[in-house]
Amino acid sequence: MNYKKLLLLSAGLFGLIPSGVIAQDANKTDVLTVTATRSERLASDTVGNQASVSGDELNFLSPTHINEALQGIAGANISRNNGQESLIAIRSPILTGAGACGAFLTAQDGIPLRAAGFCNVNELFESFAEQAGRIEVVRGPGSVLYGSNAMHGIINILSKPVGDASSSASMEAGSWGYLKLNTTGAYQSGNTGLRVTGSVMRDGGYIEKSGFNQQKGQVRHEFDDGNWKISSNFLVTNLDQETAGYLVGLDSYKDPVLARTNGNPEAYRKAKSFRYWSTVSKDVSDNLRWQLSPYLRTMDMEFLMHFLPGQPLEENQQKSAGFQNAFYLNEGSNFEIIAGFDGEVAKGELKQTQKNKPTQGFLVTRLPVGKNYDYEVDTKLIAGFIRADIDVSDKLNLVGGVRAEYIKYNYNNRMNSGQVDANGNVCAHSDGCRYTRPADRSDTFNNVSFEAGMLYKFDDVNRFFTRFSRGFRAPQTSELYRLQRSQLVANIKSVKLDSIEAGIRGNADDFSYEITAFYMKKDNVIFQDNRINVDNGKSKHVGVEGMFEYRFPVDVSLRLNGSLAKHQYDFENFTGTTNWKGLDIDTAPRNFGSVQLNWAPADKVKAGLEWIWMGEYSMDPVASHKYAGHSYFNLRIEAEAMKNIDVFLRVMNITNVRYAERADVSFGNPRYFVGKPRAFYGGARVRF
Repeated sequence: MNYKKLLLLSAGLFGLIPSGVIAQDANKTDVLTVTATRSERLASDTVGNQASVSGDELNFLSPTHINEALQGIAGANISRNNGQESLIAIRSPILTGAGACGAFLTAQDGIPLRAAGFCNVNELFESFAEQAGRIEVVRGPGSVLYGSNAMHGIINILSKPVGDASSSASMEAGSWGYLKLNTTGAYQSGNTGLRVTGSVMRDGGYIEKSGFNQQKGQVRHEFDDGNWKISSNFLVTNLDQETAGYLVGLDSYKDPVLARTNGNPEAYRKAKSFRYWSTVSKDVSDNLRWQLSPYLRTMDMEFLMHFLPGQPLEENQQKSAGFQNAFYLNEGSNFEIIAGFDGEVAKGELKQTQKNKPTQGFLVTRLPVGKNYDYEVDTKLIAGFIRADIDVSDKLNLVGGVRAEYIKYNYNNRMNSGQVDANGNVCAHSDGCRYTRPADRSDTFNNVSFEAGMLYKFDDVNRFFTRFSRGFRAPQTSELYRLQRSQLVANIKSVKLDSIEAGIRGNADDFSYEITAFYMKKDNVIFQDNRINVDNGKSKHVGVEGMFEYRFPVDVSLRLNGSLAKHQYDFENFTGTTNWKGLDIDTAPRNFGSVQLNWAPADKVKAGLEWIWMGEYSMDPVASHKYAGHSYFNLRIEAEAMKNIDVFLRVMNITNVRYAERADVSFGNPRYFVGKPRAFYGGARVRF
């Protein structure tokens, strides 16, 4: 790692602190965060980098998709393919294919949405972001506290607490048959409270046959008698979605007629999930608190893989149970320690079936009709961690932590092993069958992560922080056992990411800011080389993220969020005669961000104008094609029409810009996932 670069960046950040800001009065607008430290802490005093979207902001944004909720967070880029699908980028490219999913930890109330080893790139649709109390995003590794997958960053959906027993119901309708119904009701009596929350969403889809129906419901119970604090949650989700796929052909997304066509109208995804989790907390003594979070998860999904030759059908199921256990010593004091251990068991099953005989001549003898894969994997995970937070003085705070994690996979192949068809026959093609099934095996992975950092308080407003950390990601079961071509064994290691970051932040009555420089180096990057899973990839990531907000005395606020970064391949690999080393990673824009101008001209009236921009990026490793980038505007208005009744209107993509949510190259051809043109949404909310 080039630490010299980061030391220079760190030193340079001292000189970026505006002298006028240092002279500001004490912070009046600070918020609490829980994700970055696994305990409640003021955001301004957090070592490292986090951001959040509050419940009030989420109500105003009224997002049709979680990407709309997170566009105001620097360094976070959530690409929406169509429906409720999503691809995450946090201090990274938009990752797809082998090595993609599991680079980010997605969680609900700190509990990962999926078991380690069983990620899905689109798994955010299993959270309840539609009715979140807050969404928190950690940029950079969080493996010390959360383990595998918390490598590039964390997205944590925080449930609405029972709180003051507030209740509401809302209805929203919009373009292309969009309809959303949200309701939440709460009751509190003495030391017990109950909240029931539901959401129903339907969208006909801008592209033909790309609509979806979605239902989610959550029950939350809280108990607090001053000795025990217990919250229990039950969450069910259901998604029935048509899948639009992509357009092929240079700049095809710009054609308004082509943009609405669906090359794969038969594609679909059906996904159901159930989750239970609790948090039990008790003060063992005056300076020691114990917390236990047990959880259960089930998931069932099937989808037509339209993006693969022959369009096989995938069916997968997962069941998992686990716990997070921690002791908090001297919590909130100048010498705080959190230590604990986490455990999890899981069973995953996957079946892939070639339903129809391929029509392409070169595939007929490579893709026989019948099952391609049928296997199950049992996993066990146990981890221990400790993290210390020490106030050396009134101005200087030091943190350090370490985690050791063990995970074991037991794989059971329920078909013939090798590069053969479902009946054990060798395919007639000279290269054999497309898919390969390894024999039964077990794999273990041992990983250690750590962090060390400091925060220096210049005054009541301004802080400097720096942090060195390591994140990791154990290979996913699909990368180990869902092989192709002649690969009989995937000997791949855990991906490791070393990160160093340094930043300054300040938060006063009328002004807040944060500037962070980071350098990350990633080793054992898993990718496909001629359809074979290998782990000799390396990459480096260097950049600066910034957030600035000014709150004018006339009820106007201006917020700017931006990221400027380079994401590059750092290993020898060739496409033809072109070496990847030193080239920009595809689907990695060097800059993107947003500007929000909000105005509250009267009591209980608010308007917001938002500008979203995305910079140019390469569509493949050798930059044979580039996406030019885009920008567009969104308008939101909300007002109280009468007591306890709010009405709201949104106009998205006001100027009707033709853009792509994502652009890349597949089999030598540019392809685009079409972004929505101008859309109108309106609705009302009743508060009880």
